[in-house]
Amino acid sequence: MASETVSPIEPKPLLAAWSLCQREIVRFLRQRNRIIGAIGQPLLFWLLFGAGMSRTFQLPGAATSAGVSFLEYYFSGTLMLIVLFTAIFATISIIEDRNEGFLQSVLAAPIPRWSMVLGKVMGGALLATLQGVLFLLLALTLKVNLGPLNFVVMAVFLLIVGIGLTSLGFLLAWRMESTQGFHAVMNLLLMPLWLLSGAFFPVPWIDAQSPWSQVVMHWVMRLNPVTYAIASLREIMYWGMGDAAPLPGRGLPVEAYWSPSPVTGVVVTIAFAALMLGWACWAAAEPRSGDA
Repeated sequence: MASETVSPIEPKPLLAAWSLCQREIVRFLRQRNRIIGAIGQPLLFWLLFGAGMSRTFQLPGAATSAGVSFLEYYFSGTLMLIVLFTAIFATISIIEDRNEGFLQSVLAAPIPRWSMVLGKVMGGALLATLQGVLFLLLALTLKVNLGPLNFVVMAVFLLIVGIGLTSLGFLLAWRMESTQGFHAVMNLLLMPLWLLSGAFFPVPWIDAQSPWSQVVMHWVMRLNPVTYAIASLREIMYWGMGDAAPLPGRGLPVEAYWSPSPVTGVVVTIAFAALMLGWACWAAAEPRSGDA
Protein backbone atom coordinates (compact mmCIF):
# COMPACT_ATOMS: atom_id res chain seq x y z
CA MET A 1 0.00 0.00 0.00
CA ALA A 2 1.51 3.28 -1.13
CA SER A 3 1.99 5.84 1.59
CA GLU A 4 0.27 9.19 1.09
CA THR A 5 2.45 12.26 0.92
CA VAL A 6 1.42 15.11 3.21
CA SER A 7 1.76 18.58 1.76
CA PRO A 8 3.54 21.04 4.05
CA ILE A 9 1.40 23.75 5.57
CA GLU A 10 1.92 27.03 3.76
CA PRO A 11 2.23 29.95 6.18
CA LYS A 12 -0.25 32.78 5.58
CA PRO A 13 0.95 35.70 7.73
CA LEU A 14 -1.65 38.22 6.56
CA LEU A 15 -4.52 35.76 7.14
CA ALA A 16 -3.18 35.11 10.64
CA ALA A 17 -2.94 38.84 11.28
CA TRP A 18 -6.52 39.38 10.10
CA SER A 19 -7.77 36.52 12.32
CA LEU A 20 -6.08 38.04 15.38
CA CYS A 21 -7.48 41.45 14.47
CA GLN A 22 -11.00 40.00 14.23
CA ARG A 23 -10.50 38.26 17.58
CA GLU A 24 -9.67 41.60 19.24
CA ILE A 25 -12.83 43.19 17.81
CA VAL A 26 -15.12 40.30 18.79
CA ARG A 27 -13.57 40.20 22.24
CA PHE A 28 -14.21 43.93 22.66
CA LEU A 29 -17.84 43.74 21.51
CA ARG A 30 -18.54 40.95 24.01
CA GLN A 31 -17.31 43.10 26.89
CA ARG A 32 -19.84 45.90 27.24
CA ASN A 33 -18.05 47.40 30.23
CA ARG A 34 -15.08 48.16 27.96
CA ILE A 35 -17.34 50.02 25.52
CA ILE A 36 -18.82 52.09 28.35
CA GLY A 37 -15.40 52.78 29.89
CA ALA A 38 -13.66 53.70 26.63
CA ILE A 39 -16.35 56.15 25.44
CA GLY A 40 -18.22 57.06 28.61
CA GLN A 41 -15.31 58.41 30.64
CA PRO A 42 -13.88 60.75 27.94
CA LEU A 43 -17.43 61.93 27.14
CA LEU A 44 -18.03 62.69 30.81
CA PHE A 45 -14.71 64.54 31.02
CA TRP A 46 -15.58 66.56 27.91
CA LEU A 47 -18.98 67.63 29.24
CA LEU A 48 -17.84 68.35 32.80
CA PHE A 49 -14.60 70.18 31.94
CA GLY A 50 -16.26 71.94 29.02
CA ALA A 51 -19.07 73.24 31.20
CA GLY A 52 -16.88 73.97 34.22
CA MET A 53 -14.14 75.89 32.41
CA SER A 54 -16.22 77.67 29.80
CA ARG A 55 -16.09 81.01 31.71
CA THR A 56 -12.41 80.88 32.67
CA PHE A 57 -10.81 79.57 29.46
CA GLN A 58 -9.94 82.11 26.78
CA LEU A 59 -7.29 81.99 24.08
CA PRO A 60 -5.37 85.24 23.37
CA GLY A 61 -7.22 87.10 20.62
CA ALA A 62 -10.24 84.80 20.76
CA ALA A 63 -12.51 87.77 21.50
CA THR A 64 -11.64 89.29 18.14
CA SER A 65 -12.12 86.06 16.21
CA ALA A 66 -15.09 83.73 16.06
CA GLY A 67 -14.38 82.82 19.71
CA VAL A 68 -13.38 79.41 21.04
CA SER A 69 -15.15 77.80 23.97
CA PHE A 70 -13.31 75.28 26.08
CA LEU A 71 -15.82 72.67 24.91
CA GLU A 72 -14.62 73.31 21.35
CA TYR A 73 -10.92 73.54 22.18
CA TYR A 74 -11.03 70.36 24.31
CA PHE A 75 -12.87 68.31 21.66
CA SER A 76 -9.74 67.17 19.79
CA GLY A 77 -8.08 66.38 23.15
CA THR A 78 -11.04 64.17 24.08
CA LEU A 79 -10.75 62.37 20.75
CA MET A 80 -7.12 61.65 21.60
CA LEU A 81 -8.10 60.44 25.08
CA ILE A 82 -10.50 57.91 23.54
CA VAL A 83 -7.72 56.56 21.31
CA LEU A 84 -5.38 56.45 24.30
CA PHE A 85 -7.81 54.55 26.54
CA THR A 86 -8.52 52.04 23.77
CA ALA A 87 -4.78 51.46 23.29
CA ILE A 88 -4.43 50.77 27.02
CA PHE A 89 -7.31 48.29 27.16
CA ALA A 90 -6.43 46.59 23.86
CA THR A 91 -2.82 45.88 24.74
CA ILE A 92 -3.71 44.48 28.16
CA SER A 93 -4.95 41.43 26.22
CA ILE A 94 -1.30 40.56 25.44
CA ILE A 95 -0.61 39.91 29.12
CA GLU A 96 -3.91 38.05 29.54
CA ASP A 97 -3.21 35.92 26.46
CA ARG A 98 0.23 35.02 27.79
CA ASN A 99 -1.14 34.04 31.22
CA GLU A 100 -3.89 31.92 29.60
CA GLY A 101 -1.46 30.17 27.21
CA PHE A 102 -3.05 31.54 24.02
CA LEU A 103 -0.06 33.70 23.12
CA GLN A 104 2.31 30.73 23.36
CA SER A 105 0.09 28.84 20.88
CA VAL A 106 0.25 31.73 18.41
CA LEU A 107 4.03 32.04 18.76
CA ALA A 108 4.47 28.29 18.15
CA ALA A 109 2.47 28.51 14.89
CA PRO A 110 4.43 28.54 11.57
CA ILE A 111 3.94 32.26 10.98
CA PRO A 112 6.35 35.18 11.42
CA ARG A 113 5.93 37.07 14.65
CA TRP A 114 5.31 40.36 12.86
CA SER A 115 1.95 39.00 11.73
CA MET A 116 0.98 38.52 15.39
CA VAL A 117 2.04 42.12 16.16
CA LEU A 118 0.18 43.44 13.12
CA GLY A 119 -3.03 41.62 14.09
CA LYS A 120 -2.94 42.86 17.67
CA VAL A 121 -2.08 46.44 16.72
CA MET A 122 -4.63 46.69 13.90
CA GLY A 123 -7.35 45.27 16.16
CA GLY A 124 -6.69 47.95 18.79
CA ALA A 125 -6.30 50.70 16.19
CA LEU A 126 -9.58 49.84 14.43
CA LEU A 127 -11.43 49.80 17.76
CA ALA A 128 -9.96 53.19 18.63
CA THR A 129 -10.97 54.58 15.23
CA LEU A 130 -14.52 53.23 15.54
CA GLN A 131 -14.99 54.82 18.95
CA GLY A 132 -13.38 58.06 17.79
CA VAL A 133 -15.74 58.23 14.80
CA LEU A 134 -18.77 57.73 17.06
CA PHE A 135 -17.59 60.57 19.31
CA LEU A 136 -16.88 62.70 16.24
CA LEU A 137 -20.62 62.96 15.58
CA LEU A 138 -20.79 65.31 18.59
CA ALA A 139 -18.71 67.80 16.58
CA LEU A 140 -21.96 68.62 14.74
CA THR A 141 -22.91 70.63 17.87
CA LEU A 142 -19.77 72.80 17.51
CA LYS A 143 -18.69 75.54 15.10
CA VAL A 144 -16.33 73.29 13.11
CA ASN A 145 -16.21 72.26 9.48
CA LEU A 146 -17.20 68.59 9.53
CA GLY A 147 -18.13 67.85 5.94
CA PRO A 148 -18.00 64.34 4.43
CA LEU A 149 -14.40 64.82 3.22
CA ASN A 150 -13.21 66.14 6.60
CA PHE A 151 -14.98 63.21 8.28
CA VAL A 152 -13.19 60.63 6.11
CA VAL A 153 -9.79 62.34 6.49
CA MET A 154 -10.33 62.52 10.26
CA ALA A 155 -11.16 58.77 10.42
CA VAL A 156 -8.01 57.87 8.44
CA PHE A 157 -5.89 60.10 10.64
CA LEU A 158 -7.38 58.57 13.82
CA LEU A 159 -6.42 55.13 12.46
CA ILE A 160 -2.79 56.29 12.04
CA VAL A 161 -2.75 57.72 15.56
CA GLY A 162 -4.31 54.50 16.86
CA ILE A 163 -1.58 52.41 15.20
CA GLY A 164 1.12 54.51 16.87
CA LEU A 165 -0.36 54.44 20.38
CA THR A 166 -1.42 50.77 20.25
CA SER A 167 2.09 49.84 19.10
CA LEU A 168 3.51 51.81 22.02
CA GLY A 169 1.15 49.94 24.36
CA PHE A 170 2.24 46.65 22.79
CA LEU A 171 5.89 47.50 23.47
CA LEU A 172 5.17 48.15 27.14
CA ALA A 173 2.91 45.10 27.57
CA TRP A 174 5.30 42.70 25.83
CA ARG A 175 7.73 42.51 28.77
CA MET A 176 5.08 42.81 31.52
CA GLU A 177 3.97 39.89 33.67
CA SER A 178 0.93 41.37 35.44
CA THR A 179 -1.96 43.61 34.41
CA GLN A 180 -1.60 45.59 37.65
CA GLY A 181 1.98 46.54 36.80
CA PHE A 182 0.94 47.39 33.26
CA HIS A 183 -1.81 49.73 34.53
CA ALA A 184 0.69 51.51 36.77
CA VAL A 185 3.21 52.04 33.96
CA MET A 186 0.57 53.13 31.46
CA ASN A 187 -0.89 55.69 33.86
CA LEU A 188 2.60 56.97 34.68
CA LEU A 189 3.61 57.35 31.03
CA LEU A 190 0.54 57.82 28.86
CA MET A 191 -1.49 60.25 30.96
CA PRO A 192 1.38 62.82 31.14
CA LEU A 193 1.90 62.17 27.41
CA TRP A 194 -1.71 63.23 26.85
CA LEU A 195 -1.80 66.11 29.35
CA LEU A 196 1.38 67.66 27.89
CA SER A 197 0.18 67.49 24.30
CA GLY A 198 -1.98 70.60 24.04
CA ALA A 199 -5.11 68.52 24.66
CA PHE A 200 -6.05 70.32 27.88
CA PHE A 201 -4.16 73.60 27.52
CA PRO A 202 -2.23 75.05 24.56
CA VAL A 203 1.52 74.87 24.09
CA PRO A 204 2.78 78.23 25.45
CA TRP A 205 4.34 80.68 23.05
CA ILE A 206 7.84 81.79 24.13
CA ASP A 207 10.01 84.82 23.40
CA ALA A 208 13.08 86.48 24.97
CA GLN A 209 11.06 87.66 28.00
CA SER A 210 9.47 84.29 28.80
CA PRO A 211 10.28 82.79 32.23
CA TRP A 212 12.37 79.61 32.29
CA SER A 213 9.44 77.51 33.52
CA GLN A 214 7.44 78.49 30.42
CA VAL A 215 10.42 77.73 28.19
CA VAL A 216 10.78 74.25 29.75
CA MET A 217 7.05 73.58 29.38
CA HIS A 218 7.16 74.74 25.76
CA TRP A 219 9.97 72.36 24.80
CA VAL A 220 8.61 69.39 26.75
CA MET A 221 5.29 69.76 24.93
CA ARG A 222 7.01 70.45 21.61
CA LEU A 223 9.06 67.22 21.84
CA ASN A 224 5.92 65.18 22.63
CA PRO A 225 4.77 63.35 19.45
CA VAL A 226 1.12 63.43 20.62
CA THR A 227 1.26 67.26 20.39
CA TYR A 228 1.60 66.95 16.61
CA ALA A 229 -1.32 64.51 16.39
CA ILE A 230 -3.67 66.82 18.32
CA ALA A 231 -2.57 69.86 16.29
CA SER A 232 -3.35 67.91 13.10
CA LEU A 233 -6.79 66.91 14.42
CA ARG A 234 -7.57 70.61 15.02
CA GLU A 235 -6.37 71.46 11.53
CA ILE A 236 -8.69 68.84 10.01
CA MET A 237 -11.63 70.06 12.12
CA TYR A 238 -11.26 73.58 10.68
CA TRP A 239 -10.05 72.53 7.23
CA GLY A 240 -11.54 74.81 4.58
CA MET A 241 -12.59 77.62 6.97
CA GLY A 242 -9.67 79.91 6.01
CA ASP A 243 -9.32 82.99 8.26
CA ALA A 244 -12.45 82.00 10.17
CA ALA A 245 -10.58 79.06 11.71
CA PRO A 246 -9.61 79.80 15.34
CA LEU A 247 -6.00 78.71 14.85
CA PRO A 248 -2.71 80.67 15.21
CA GLY A 249 -2.01 82.65 12.06
CA ARG A 250 -5.64 82.63 10.94
CA GLY A 251 -8.48 83.58 13.30
CA LEU A 252 -5.99 83.92 16.18
CA PRO A 253 -2.71 85.89 16.34
CA VAL A 254 0.46 83.86 15.76
CA GLU A 255 1.48 84.43 19.40
CA ALA A 256 -1.76 82.87 20.73
CA TYR A 257 0.03 79.57 21.31
CA TRP A 258 2.62 77.43 19.52
CA SER A 259 1.36 74.96 16.94
CA PRO A 260 3.24 72.98 14.26
CA SER A 261 2.47 73.52 10.60
CA PRO A 262 -0.14 71.13 9.11
CA VAL A 263 2.50 69.28 7.06
CA THR A 264 4.84 68.88 10.05
CA GLY A 265 1.99 67.57 12.22
CA VAL A 266 1.00 64.89 9.70
CA VAL A 267 4.60 63.85 8.91
CA VAL A 268 5.57 63.50 12.59
CA THR A 269 2.41 61.50 13.37
CA ILE A 270 2.98 59.07 10.48
CA ALA A 271 6.67 58.73 11.36
CA PHE A 272 5.79 58.03 15.02
CA ALA A 273 3.27 55.33 14.03
CA ALA A 274 5.76 53.67 11.65
CA LEU A 275 8.55 53.79 14.23
CA MET A 276 6.42 52.33 17.04
CA LEU A 277 5.02 49.55 14.79
CA GLY A 278 8.52 48.64 13.56
CA TRP A 279 9.87 48.71 17.11
CA ALA A 280 7.03 46.45 18.33
CA CYS A 281 7.75 43.94 15.52
CA TRP A 282 11.47 43.98 16.37
CA ALA A 283 10.78 43.49 20.11
CA ALA A 284 8.42 40.56 19.44
CA ALA A 285 11.01 38.89 17.19
CA GLU A 286 13.45 38.68 20.09
CA PRO A 287 13.18 35.33 21.95
CA ARG A 288 11.61 35.58 25.39
CA SER A 289 11.77 32.80 27.99
CA GLY A 290 8.51 30.91 28.44
CA ASP A 291 6.81 32.13 25.25
CA ALA A 292 7.36 29.07 23.08
